[in-house]
Amino acid sequence: VQLQAYGGGWVQAGGSLRLACAASGRAFSYSAMGWFRQTPGKERQFVASIDMSGGLTRYANSVKGRFTISRDNAKNTVYLQMNSLRPEDTAIYYCAQGSSYLYTSTRSYDYWGQGTQVTVSS
Repeated sequence: VQLQAYGGGWVQAGGSLRLACAASGRAFSYSAMGWFRQTPGKERQFVASIDMSGGLTRYANSVKGRFTISRDNAKNTVYLQMNSLRPEDTAIYYCAQGSSYLYTSTRSYDYWGQGTQVTVSS
C-alpha cells in the first residue's frame, strides 16, 4: 500500500484548502482512512477519519464544523476539505489507512503517506 498526499500550501486565515490522498492497492475500499497533523516538536494528532463506505466520520473537536473528510472509492482517494482555516491549523498533514474509523491513535493506522505542508498566515 502506498499513500500519496497532496494539495497543501499557503493560505490566509479564513481561507480554504482541499487535501487529497491517493492510495494504491485494492484494499482501499475495505479500509478506514484518517488524516492526522503534526507540528515541530509535537506528537502527530488525529484530525478526522472515515469508514470504508464513506458514511461514517469522526473529527477532532478542534476542526469540527470547519473540516470535512470524504472519499471516492472509485478513485482510491480520500479528501480533507478545510474551511475557515486558522493559524493554529498550520502543520504537516498526513493521511493514513487503518482498520476502523473509530480509532484516533496513530498506532491504529498501518500505512502512512509522506505528508503535505499546510501553512495558514494571520
